[in-house]
Amino acid sequence: MGGDSIPSSAMPDTYLIIPESDHDALVTAAYRKRGFSESESADAARVCAMAAAHGIRTHNGLKALHLDDHLGSGAGGCVPGAEIEDVTPAGRFAASRIWNAHRKLGQSTALAAMEECIRLADEFGIGQVSVDNAFHYLWGGGYVMDAAKRGYIAYTNCTAALAEVVPFGGKFPTLGTNPHSWGFPTVAAVGFPIVVDWATSTVAMGRVQQLKREGKTLPPLAAVDAEGEPTTDPNAVAALLPFGAHKGYGLSLINEIVAGFIGGSLPTLRSRPVPEGEKRTPNFYFQVIHPDAINSGCFARGRDQAANVKAVIDDILGHGNESCMLPGQPEARFAVKTVEAGGLLFTAAEVAEFNALAGDLGVAPLESKGSLEV
Repeated sequence: MGGDSIPSSAMPDTYLIIPESDHDALVTAAYRKRGFSESESADAARVCAMAAAHGIRTHNGLKALHLDDHLGSGAGGCVPGAEIEDVTPAGRFAASRIWNAHRKLGQSTALAAMEECIRLADEFGIGQVSVDNAFHYLWGGGYVMDAAKRGYIAYTNCTAALAEVVPFGGKFPTLGTNPHSWGFPTVAAVGFPIVVDWATSTVAMGRVQQLKREGKTLPPLAAVDAEGEPTTDPNAVAALLPFGAHKGYGLSLINEIVAGFIGGSLPTLRSRPVPEGEKRTPNFYFQVIHPDAINSGCFARGRDQAANVKAVIDDILGHGNESCMLPGQPEARFAVKTVEAGGLLFTAAEVAEFNALAGDLGVAPLESKGSLEV
């Protein structure tokens, strides 16, 4: 569920410029046809547009609707119009909330959870929300990025909709892509929030779908075929591999264990038919920290907190490291291009797929307002 943003190659890609309002209208119409409420559909369109605006092509509207068709409302994994239930024990853990999402749309649940974390952090310095019976929330980086732009340190992890990652040294996929997403309020220091956001697989499954759509190949040691052999052919992918071998495996395992404490069940059952009494739903965890709540006030040379953060980053990027890229920087650069273009940027293959959807819905197709090389 985490974004799979990879620094672009030297060769520019050509994108078509699509008005954001047209994109949002199409995505909203698609969700409304599936039975989602007006507010849920608007939340879905907002998160999809946010991903597209930052160049997160693995978690845009096409990925969202594909998931809903195959694992969501089309398969009983998501329930349009479901209501979140707060099941927090009364009188305990004032800075915590525990929610049963009842399979509500993941984007709506995640947006609400992050808002609640921010509210709690404003009151207590830190806030956390755990969510049981959830459904895929798409781009985790978007939620923490939004909070970071508003001045907070934010974190989320989740268990993915499917177990499709082979553990290090294993043969069978028993883990999700299980992303971790951190956002830091560094706009004053570097001009954008630093966002560390990754799936714990070498690539996200959305990347496989994107490369398949565009006739491209996967990097080596990112996926295996049905025989468990490494493959670079996106059409032959049966499962994914963790990034960094045992390190990515360990990070993915964290999500499964956290979910186990929240209420999650066996990874291999998620989004699949389950025996009576079992569960098939993912879990979310959100945390927000108010920077003032961790401020010791004891910074070198009289720096305040903001100046100290900038000094730390400047030191890391100094000493001949000036050309190094910060996490979140590719997304920030792409967002600038989006603003300059005056619309969301999609490849011709993506627009064609959106317009096939428009034809199915009986609504006007997306029309490009020009093109841009990025």
